Formats: sequence, C-alpha cells, structure tokens
Amino acid sequence: MRIGVLASGRGSNLQALIEVWKQGMLGGDIVAVGSDREDALALQRAQDVGILNQAFPLRNYATRDKQEEAILHWLREQGVELLVLAGFMRVLSQEFLQACQIPVINIHPSLLPAFQGLHAQRQAIEYGVKLSGCTVHYVDEGLDSGPIILQEAVVVLPEDTEASLSDRILEVEHRIYPEAVRLVASGQVRRQGRIVEILC
Repeated sequence: MRIGVLASGRGSNLQALIEVWKQGMLGGDIVAVGSDREDALALQRAQDVGILNQAFPLRNYATRDKQEEAILHWLREQGVELLVLAGFMRVLSQEFLQACQIPVINIHPSLLPAFQGLHAQRQAIEYGVKLSGCTVHYVDEGLDSGPIILQEAVVVLPEDTEASLSDRILEVEHRIYPEAVRLVASGQVRRQGRIVEILC
C-alpha cells in the first residue's frame, strides 16, 4: 500500500514510522510527506531518507479550501492509498474527507473518547484521572471522534506534569502508531460502522 503522511511539526511519529518502514515491516511504502509549514522538521526527516516531500503554507492559497485542494491533488498524483496524520495541526474539512476516498488515520494522546482536542495531557491531569494513554483512530468529520483502531493506557503518576505525561505517552505512540499503520496497510483491519476488528 502506498502511504502518505501529513505533519506540521518535528515529526517524531513520522520518524517512528520511517524506522519501521526502513525495516520493511510497515505493510506498505511511505511515498509522500506533506506539511502546512515550510519549516516543519518532518519535511527534513522525509528528505533525509529520500521520501518525496512538499510544503503547502496557507499564505500561498486564497482560502483554506484551496490549500486542501492542492494537498489532495498532490496526494492523488503520488497514488497515496492510506493517509496518516502525524502531528498535523489542521482539522481536515468535511469536503476534504469526502473527496479523499481513502482511509485517513490519526493518533491522539488520550484514551478516546476522553479528552478530545488540544492539550489532552493537561486535561487528563486537571481532571484527576489515574490512566491516560493514546489512541489510533480513523478520521471522520468530528474532532477526534472516529472509530478506534488501537489504544494503550499510560498510568498518570501523582507527580506528573503535562510535560512528563506527554513524554511517556509519546513513547507509547511511537510503538503503537507503526503497528496500527501496518495492520491497516496489510489488510488486517475490518471496519463495520464504529466497530473495528483486528484480523489475526
């Protein structure tokens, strides 16, 4: 399967995907990495291993819709069959998702449906939960509301800060995101409505 990645920042989850891909264990090939920011380290990570990459800064387009059209056209040109969001900090529009017609997956630093949106780790600490974690899910038209593929819990320690909890969750993200991509790309995931089944 031909995999495309969208990222906005340093690309640590992208790097985790690249490491597994270089071992031939991702279930497909990463063929394109795009970003809404020209200075995203994710683009350099892609360049370093020879993956086609391109920035789509909003200032280059008349509207956000035009920006999304350009991204979608570029992904189609590369034959992308699975779109992976790795720290992409823009919410994709309903129109983009409807036109995309390929699976789109994302990872979020909480045990969804708890603590959707930004600063999920801070939300978890402020709420006083004993367990947090991360979730890989399909992207739908809501905010962090799509069907869940994989989750893993992380214990919230009494002394945790937003930063320390974020760091421990990120370690888990780097492990389960490549696994979720592998499962989807290799056809080991069956989705019926909100229910996602992992096929052994």
